[in-house]
Amino acid sequence: MRLRFGKRGRLRFLSHRDIARTFERGLRRARLPVALSAGFSPHPRLSWVGAAPTGAASEAEYVEIAFSAPVDPEQVRQALDAALPPGLDVLDCAPAGGRSLPDRIDASRWQVRLPGVVTADLDAAITVLLARESLVVERVTKDGKRGVDVRGAVVWAVCRAENDTCAILDVVVRHTTPAVRPDDVLTALSAVAVLSVPVPPEPTRLEQGRLREDGTLADPLAPDRDEAARPVGRLEA
Repeated sequence: MRLRFGKRGRLRFLSHRDIARTFERGLRRARLPVALSAGFSPHPRLSWVGAAPTGAASEAEYVEIAFSAPVDPEQVRQALDAALPPGLDVLDCAPAGGRSLPDRIDASRWQVRLPGVVTADLDAAITVLLARESLVVERVTKDGKRGVDVRGAVVWAVCRAENDTCAILDVVVRHTTPAVRPDDVLTALSAVAVLSVPVPPEPTRLEQGRLREDGTLADPLAPDRDEAARPVGRLEA
């Protein structure tokens, strides 16, 4: 089964390892027939796709779970959602089929709330960034500093005003190696224009999926739902 879940509220500060452990406990609590790995220390067979960074909320996190017996997608969704803490919310579930889930995801759409930022300043910075062919920013990793081409990953970006003192950045970013995160985009915007971000930003991933030509993202679970809904032909004597 392939699941989409949300990471909301205070649980956006959970690390990916914490989320994985919480899911394993939730699956045991829900008494679902999860398949286990082989070996001396068996563990539930979960496969994660493109986890959001710690501190970022999300409406589009994905995990694939192997089961040892047939299960109903909606029953899995309801049982696991009830067993997980509020803030880790199972939003969709579909039987796995066809292409692998990572093959259906190559971009993310982010919404970043920016308290204290004036919309005109953000719009001016976006215009300058999009006019560039490339813009590399440095990120500190455990292996030292590494350059990330933010402009090469940004598909499109727009802004709007939540109110007079808070701007909203809406941006679609291709999945690259290393991944370009919302804070990298803000670093790039601050590098090309006068953009002050006085309050920590509040990023939320709204979508993940395959990038279409028009800049929108295709739902990665749609092919699985379509396949499951297809009627099975009957053999006639």
